[in-house]
Amino acid sequence: MTLVHVILLLVVLVNGAFAILFIRDLIKHKGEVKAELFENTGKTVVQAVVAGVTFFLSTFGISDFAISTVVFRQFKWVDDTRIPGTLNTECVIPVAIMALAYISSIDVELTTLLLCIGGQVVGAYIGPRFVVKMNVDTIKKFICVGLLIASGLILMNKFGVYPSGGEALGLHGPKLALAAVLSLVYGALNNVGIGSYALTMATVYALGLNPNVAFPIMMGGCTFSVPVGSMQFVKYDSYSRKITLLTSTIGLIGVLVAVYIVKNLDVSALQWVVAAVILYAAVSLIYELAKKGGAKTA
Repeated sequence: MTLVHVILLLVVLVNGAFAILFIRDLIKHKGEVKAELFENTGKTVVQAVVAGVTFFLSTFGISDFAISTVVFRQFKWVDDTRIPGTLNTECVIPVAIMALAYISSIDVELTTLLLCIGGQVVGAYIGPRFVVKMNVDTIKKFICVGLLIASGLILMNKFGVYPSGGEALGLHGPKLALAAVLSLVYGALNNVGIGSYALTMATVYALGLNPNVAFPIMMGGCTFSVPVGSMQFVKYDSYSRKITLLTSTIGLIGVLVAVYIVKNLDVSALQWVVAAVILYAAVSLIYELAKKGGAKTA
């Protein structure tokens, strides 16, 4: 069995563990879930379409965390306190399918790969127990930071200031230690709604890894850490079952269409639009928090 086969098997096992826990939770709350699905079928259809489009675009690198955050808050589909948990749980199955479809070769030093993935998993496991105790204003602040980071990284890429990477196949010494520590931080940040994928990509590029060999670290970190954190959110009942069910089914269809039918999509123009929408949402949230703070002072 090659390293690729081991990684793919672990993807199935870790994400399968989340799927089993999620299905059990759905069965336990089947009455509630059924009511949510059918009390407003028009709303459910719209949510299903959005789920498919969101993860279709996510397959081409448009952040599902950022898109979902804007949509959830704009249409009030998810309570602010449940947004971090929902952002994590909704993407577990779609991201696992992306990983299985795209991780076909691993050309990166094993120590680098394992330490970066392990760091994210540890961070993802620790994070939820703190997130569920946060008040709504604190969560809003983290959401705002996440939106600003997402829009900033998109704009950096568009203006050519994004790190381009190097030629290294692995990291050593201080660089490896830094990557492992930052991976832990990124895994924890996932749990407050700040996506780790782009941050991981920027970090490994900046540290000199070849862009091609950096991919397994980015995808591996997400597909192993997100389900670990998501299982904690399910345990703490801090997520939307309905949204997660729709993304795990209709969202999955969006991924499969992107991977096996469309395959290539020019998202250059769309990235400008997404960056503008995300930035607008961040500024609006900052204004909302500032207004609320001013009201409390007065």
